[in-house]
Amino acid sequence: MIQITTVVENSPGEHKALRHEHGLCFHIDTGSDQILFDTGASDALLHNAQHLHIDLKRVGRVVLSHGHYDHTGGLRHLASVNEAFELVTGKGFFVEKYAALDAAYEFLGNDFDEDWLAARGIGHTTVAGPISELVPGIHIITDFERTHEDEAVNPRFKLRTDDGFVNDTFSDEVMLAIETPPGIVAVVGCSHPGIKNLLDTAEKRLGRPIHAVLGGTHLMEATPERLALTLDYLDRKGISVIGASHCTGPVATEKMRALGARHYHNHTGTSLVFH
Repeated sequence: MIQITTVVENSPGEHKALRHEHGLCFHIDTGSDQILFDTGASDALLHNAQHLHIDLKRVGRVVLSHGHYDHTGGLRHLASVNEAFELVTGKGFFVEKYAALDAAYEFLGNDFDEDWLAARGIGHTTVAGPISELVPGIHIITDFERTHEDEAVNPRFKLRTDDGFVNDTFSDEVMLAIETPPGIVAVVGCSHPGIKNLLDTAEKRLGRPIHAVLGGTHLMEATPERLALTLDYLDRKGISVIGASHCTGPVATEKMRALGARHYHNHTGTSLVFH
């Protein structure tokens, strides 16, 4: 049995005591392991975990999907109650991330670096290959195969390098693929390389179908054509559970109602159990 709880998300749910924010954080309990996938943007992680009866001191691994503040901003706050976890990221995670505005660049990245981690004795592992096992039955996937041309990354996202600002292709992005009897439970952060590319890559590397997908699909900026293609893809795949949230956006979320009972709005505080 695996329980996945949405600790932080953009929207409020039935738990009125919880704080919502532009951010994402999942708590994954396998019975033997406690994992956080992303940490939200602030100390909302601490507040919500307490109300959800999640003991953050038991978290042994933290996986960050990519280096944007709304997924990494809670890490400093987590370290105030637990410094005994292992941090896992994709390659290039600490390269500074920005958004291009009309006449300036807005910093979107992390509020910690490798020196900050080392000073607190927090271990850091960079995912070494396209797929690796985090704990038994849970895999980290990166280096996604990008075969869907409609899922190009928005060029407003930038990296600051020694050669100046360059387009961010999100080579640091990772996802979790959890093996369950019906198929893969895909846990995603923002899906910047494209949700279809992520899910196709997971299926190909594990040789199993997608049973569920939870997290951000970054359809908030999608054209009507891309949105239609994505909804058709999710429908044709026959995915049983679709908990799109965070950067999915209100238009895409509303259109996903057409998928019927397979889709649910993954609010802050939502918890699902997979057997």
